[in-house]
Amino acid sequence: MIEARHLTKVYADLHRGPFVALENLSFTATRGEVYGLLGPNGAGKTTALRILSTVLQPTHGTALVNGFDVVTRPAQVRKTIGFMSANTAVYDRMTAWEMVEYFGRLYGMEDEPLRQRMELLFERLKMQEIRDLLGAKMSTGMKQKVSIARAIVHDPPVLIFDEATNGLDVLVARSLLQAVAELRDQGKCIVFSTHIMREAERLCDRIAIVHHGRLLAEGSVEELRDRYNQPDLEEVFFDLISNQEKELATGNR
Repeated sequence: MIEARHLTKVYADLHRGPFVALENLSFTATRGEVYGLLGPNGAGKTTALRILSTVLQPTHGTALVNGFDVVTRPAQVRKTIGFMSANTAVYDRMTAWEMVEYFGRLYGMEDEPLRQRMELLFERLKMQEIRDLLGAKMSTGMKQKVSIARAIVHDPPVLIFDEATNGLDVLVARSLLQAVAELRDQGKCIVFSTHIMREAERLCDRIAIVHHGRLLAEGSVEELRDRYNQPDLEEVFFDLISNQEKELATGNR
C-alpha cells in the first residue's frame, strides 16, 4: 500500500548551507498493518509523512501510495489517504456533523452514500451526542473524534497519523489508539508517527526508528529487542540514538 524508496528532502539555508531533513529513507507498509515511525522531535518523521501526503515533494527518491506516485499523480494519492495530526483543525462555527459532511463533499461523495457513511461513523465513534455541537464548545476528546471522522469519511485504504496524540490527556489518547487499532483490524494500511515508546510498543506491528532524517533500524518490537540485545524498545531506541550522535560528533555518518 505504501512503498517509499530513498526519500530525501534537502532545504536551502542561506546561513548554514543545505539542510538535510530526510536522507535515503526507504520502507514499505502493507494492508492491515500499523507501521510506526518512531523518533525524537525533529527526526524527519513529519517531513516523510508530508511527502506521502503530497504536501511536500522529495528532493530525491520516490513514493507510491496505493499504487500512485506522490509526485506524478498527487490527486489520486489524496483520494486514497486520510490524514490526521495533533494540529488538525476543528472549525469553531461548524457542528460536528457539518464538519464531517464538508470533508465528505470535498472528497466528491454523493449525498446518500455520504449520509449513510456519516451515520455509521457517528455511531461507531460514539459521536451522536455531539452531532449538533459547535466546534467552539467541544472538549479536546470531542475534537479528536471529529478529526478521526473527517479523516476516514471517504473510507480511504491508507491512513496517516502524525504525532496525533500530542497534547492529549491519557484517556483521550487511549481512545485514539483504540480507534487506530480498530481501523487496522478493518484492513487499513496505517502509518503512525510518534516519539512515545509505549504507544509504539502497544500499537505498531513494525517500527522504523528514525533520527536526523535517517532510518536507524526497522522491525517488530520483538525483532528489535533481540537484534540489539536489549530488554525493551526504550533501551533499543536510546542505544541507537546515542550511537548515531557519537558518530555525528566524530564526523562519521
